[in-house]
Amino acid sequence: MKNYKKQKVIFMKVKFIGETDPVYMINGKVYDVISIEKTWYRIVDEEGEDYLYPPELFEVVDEGG
Repeated sequence: MKNYKKQKVIFMKVKFIGETDPVYMINGKVYDVISIEKTWYRIVDEEGEDYLYPPELFEVVDEGG
């Protein structure tokens, strides 16, 4: 698995609006989208691992640029 914490490119910032699971995602926390693949967001979770998540679990807070 690649270490995306060192990657500089951030596509956008999103707020998680799903149910909190402290191992994976925390409701209301803003996460960096490090890539978008077939409309799903690749995000580094609370364990430091990157996974794809469906966009309906998030609210865009900064579309980046």
